[in-house]
Amino acid sequence: MNTTAILGSGRVAAVLADKLAEAGRTVLVGTRNPAEAPANWTGRPVEFAEPEQAVRRAAVVINATPGDSSVRRLEALRDALRDKVLVDVSNATLRGPDGMPAGLVYPGSSLAEHLQQALPGTHVVKALNTMFFTVMANPRALSSPPTAFVSGNDPAAKAVVRGLLADLGWPPAWIEDLGDITTARGTEALVLLVPSILRNRGRKPFALSIVDGGR
Repeated sequence: MNTTAILGSGRVAAVLADKLAEAGRTVLVGTRNPAEAPANWTGRPVEFAEPEQAVRRAAVVINATPGDSSVRRLEALRDALRDKVLVDVSNATLRGPDGMPAGLVYPGSSLAEHLQQALPGTHVVKALNTMFFTVMANPRALSSPPTAFVSGNDPAAKAVVRGLLADLGWPPAWIEDLGDITTARGTEALVLLVPSILRNRGRKPFALSIVDGGR
């Protein structure tokens, strides 16, 4: 089954849907009002469905919902998400007066860990949360290779996610498997750098890269 469901209908969902559809995947976008495309949808025409229907029809599900409410939203889909690979690309942050990340919802833990705890029958894999959203589906747009970090407990699920990343344009050498789901704490904490980066550089595409010094 080559169907991918994306939960969420914002900018991240639109960028991922475009690239995955271009790669030949059937893309379903889970939204509460599937009868009409969300007013803010910026991607190519795709099929919209109720979140539960989208999840049940897909083998791989991407969480692109707001991170501060993701656990509540996805916990309601627990049965539909059983045995699925869930790719969590969101960051759960507290917002400052300027709307920028000002703290972590889960300090000392991570959204990915809370999702895995709430969804024990689902294979949660954290990925793509350390970059400007356009880079998720266009990593070659940057002047040097970015790094896509992967965290998860199940090796087979991470292999599935590597395949999804390949369809998004990520070469294998640019993917860094950090280990189990607890390693998502590090990548999620990096979101606290974002306000300073945007203030210094403007809203330009960026990503964290691991550069090997060689010998």
